[in-house]
Amino acid sequence: MERELIERVQQAVAEKRPLCIRGGATKAFYGRHCVGELLELSGHRGIVAYEPSELVITVRAGTPLAEVDTVLAEHGQMFPFEPPRFGAEATVGGMVAAGLSGPRRPWGGAVRDAVLGVRLLNGRGEVLRLGGQVMKNVAGYDLARLMAGALGTLGVLLEVSLKVLPRPVEERTLAFELDAAEAARRVIDWGRQPLPLSATLYAEGRLQVRLSGGGQCLATARAALGGEEVGNAIWPSLREQDLPFFQTGAPLWRIALPPAAPDLHLPGETLVEWGGALRWLRGEAVAERVHQRAALLGGHATLFKGGDANAEVFQPMPPAMRALQRRVKQALDPLGIFNPGRIYAEL
Repeated sequence: MERELIERVQQAVAEKRPLCIRGGATKAFYGRHCVGELLELSGHRGIVAYEPSELVITVRAGTPLAEVDTVLAEHGQMFPFEPPRFGAEATVGGMVAAGLSGPRRPWGGAVRDAVLGVRLLNGRGEVLRLGGQVMKNVAGYDLARLMAGALGTLGVLLEVSLKVLPRPVEERTLAFELDAAEAARRVIDWGRQPLPLSATLYAEGRLQVRLSGGGQCLATARAALGGEEVGNAIWPSLREQDLPFFQTGAPLWRIALPPAAPDLHLPGETLVEWGGALRWLRGEAVAERVHQRAALLGGHATLFKGGDANAEVFQPMPPAMRALQRRVKQALDPLGIFNPGRIYAEL
């Protein structure tokens, strides 16, 4: 399969023909539309290396994420960033390319934090090895982590080496009926304390907090925080966006902000994760206004789902950052054949 991918890319380079890279297509809604010949990676699958004692797994990009999760669970381990799947066909390559993390992200790190190395097919038809397969391997600029969130615009991921962590011994969820201001105040206050927080969710006057750790640690935290103890079923539903909040046809914005940032003051309904650092906005707010408001509050906004996927979906970049993006793209994909326009129209 790898030889076939290399030949397909080399032929596309020779003919200057754009390619749209696809794994399981469960996140095809994310980003701008791609126009080009389909390059299918779902057949390039399999676990290349996994040594549980080393907390590292190396996987071919087309490997189903569910398959890898099952193997990790057998050894009491997990991806620390709790990645969403959005479908049974989700692949490890798509997970890295999208760079999306779930409810545990502020406490477990982002996708890019777990990327140790990749084997990449670049826009010259060459196979590059970036990074490595051990925890401490980086000297200089870490190109491998640029692949997280690049949506396939920098090359074709062939293999990925990722850091994994032990699963928590136990988890509990506490619920509180609070207004938005009090919920934000409490979450920020709890974040300054040595509490085993691993997820937060605020919507419709209800704050839910997940605790992860050992039994005695959770019992102590439970006594300190109070609240009503409820089940843990909310977190997989939140991760996979199966909650009613996400099940409408209205445009959905993903807005990353400093945790203590004030209310968005934009039309629509909101759901707050990550201790206040991630705000989901559902409604018909004007894109320019959303981007302006996010920038004013020190963050950035992405049209995650719905709306016009041919427009600028991601936060407009400052000129210096845009120039840097162009140079990275030029270095790895000089002819611009991989997923053209998927992030920004000119990339």
